[in-house]
Amino acid sequence: ARLKHFRAIATRFDKLARNYQSMIYIACMLIWCKAK
Repeated sequence: ARLKHFRAIATRFDKLARNYQSMIYIACMLIWCKAK
């Protein structure tokens, strides 16, 4: 549910799967850093 806070992931602006996957990785790292 926290990934939905990132607009680019929720709406999937990126056309390429590679860019979309990298955006998910960045969002997960940010969420993980905020949790610690």
